[in-house]
Amino acid sequence: MPNPLDAAAVRAWCGLALEALGRERERIDAINVYPVADGDTGTNLYLTLESAARAVEAAFDGHASAGTAPGLADAIGAMAHGALIGARGNSGTIVAQLLRGMTEVLAADGATADAGRAAETLRRALRRAAASTYEAVAHPVEGTVLTVATAAADAAERAAGGAGDAAEVARAAHEGARSALRATPGQLAVLGRAGVVDAGGCGLVALLGALADALSGETSVTPVAVRADAPLPEAAGCEAATRAAADGCHNPDGPAFEVIYLLEARDDAVARLRTRLDGLGDSLVVVGGDGLWNVHVHVDDAGAAVEAGIEAGRPYRIRITHFGGAGRVKEPEMAARAVVAVVPGAGLAGLCSEVGATPVAVRPGEPPASGELVQAIRQAHAREVMLLPNDPELRHTAAAAAEQARTEGVRVALIPTRSAVQGIAALAVHEPGRSFDEDVVAMTSAAGATRYAELAVAERQSWTMAGVCQAGDVLGLIDGDVAVIGSDLTVTATTVLDRMLSAGGEMVTLVLGAQAPSSLAERLERHVHERHLAVDTVVYDGGQHGAPLLIGVE
Repeated sequence: MPNPLDAAAVRAWCGLALEALGRERERIDAINVYPVADGDTGTNLYLTLESAARAVEAAFDGHASAGTAPGLADAIGAMAHGALIGARGNSGTIVAQLLRGMTEVLAADGATADAGRAAETLRRALRRAAASTYEAVAHPVEGTVLTVATAAADAAERAAGGAGDAAEVARAAHEGARSALRATPGQLAVLGRAGVVDAGGCGLVALLGALADALSGETSVTPVAVRADAPLPEAAGCEAATRAAADGCHNPDGPAFEVIYLLEARDDAVARLRTRLDGLGDSLVVVGGDGLWNVHVHVDDAGAAVEAGIEAGRPYRIRITHFGGAGRVKEPEMAARAVVAVVPGAGLAGLCSEVGATPVAVRPGEPPASGELVQAIRQAHAREVMLLPNDPELRHTAAAAAEQARTEGVRVALIPTRSAVQGIAALAVHEPGRSFDEDVVAMTSAAGATRYAELAVAERQSWTMAGVCQAGDVLGLIDGDVAVIGSDLTVTATTVLDRMLSAGGEMVTLVLGAQAPSSLAERLERHVHERHLAVDTVVYDGGQHGAPLLIGVE
């Protein structure tokens, strides 16, 4: 007996979709030749759905603790939001928008026991989903996941002559998507040359198959055909598809970087951002709404793409991936050594990428999970990786990520950086040309020789090591402990600097936060020059939120 279109069906859909993409991940990676042959579409879709599934489970857990049950709007809204904040790559970003489009209809209509009404609701949801994907992509291309989504919506509208239940509609959409997928090599030349179907469309077929199974009460998903002219290939078939993609499907003149970030911004600012990013690169996809967006673009100037986000609003969870120019799918060119650094702001993320490090930008209160750090290590494409957590609270998370990466054959060293300024010091002495152990010692020593401090604003009255503070007080923390309580940001900062430099020092590093006054850096540099003559000062625009100033003394 078919299941109703309700919160439980959404939960089952998430679980089945995650299982399906887990099975197909490597095969989909192997046929990833468009828009860039970087062999990660299956992995990106899996990680996107993993984030969506976690959000749905959190919604159920939250309602259970309150003694209630989530409605359809709660569940599908959580799924769409989870996909948005966890979207990876071009394909994951598009799927996040597809789910958002479905949410607009399903949340408005709600669950119903009437089979005919549920079927009609799902038809409209699939149509809205397809339309929303075209709206999100700057330059839509046929023969991609966009075409497959439209074919699914068309087939859903034809299902059972407009009658039937939601399960029949979902099954029809799945079959329509499968048919459209088989035709993609004839629509997009790069697919035809490689002899494969579109990888993103392949993932969407798996997603729709999981929806059909969730609504029909079945527990398995039909395997997805990834070749244009054959059923699901064995490993040899995947290798053949991979070789075809190294042999002429990659564009060596294409952009060098993939830039992805979450962005808090107004609609009008996002409209300007789209225009700015469209002029910087290609594969532009901007999805979301209601103040939260996921931005994806391929560019040569990663820093400019991040700066555009800063101008539009507040970017965070910034991920910058270098394509490497090799165009190989399964085995991208491996660097000898790389650095992965967790940073608290967009400015520091740009600084890291400029010196060749892979940044993982986060916001206060939103620490990265170990899986996110593992993925960043993978994206670094190196045999040896230096991991900089830059936060004492991330020690265990970073250690777990390092251990997981080691099981995958990557040699990882966890550099014990407790602050972003210690990370900057470690990066400054990083030298890939020397031995791994020597590099670890040098980076660890540089970090350990850097005392760190930060300024913060108290949110409430509380007791500290320096006494009782009130809400709104400026707190100066040295090596993690509150050492100074003041009322003025600049005065408190100079007091902290003087205390740190009383023990000696040759270099002061100042990292300005997003809310720091424009005059702060100049006043602090002048103070150091006048009071500590032999000390040099360097200033970075970190863009971090929460801490208006980070200080390092070497």
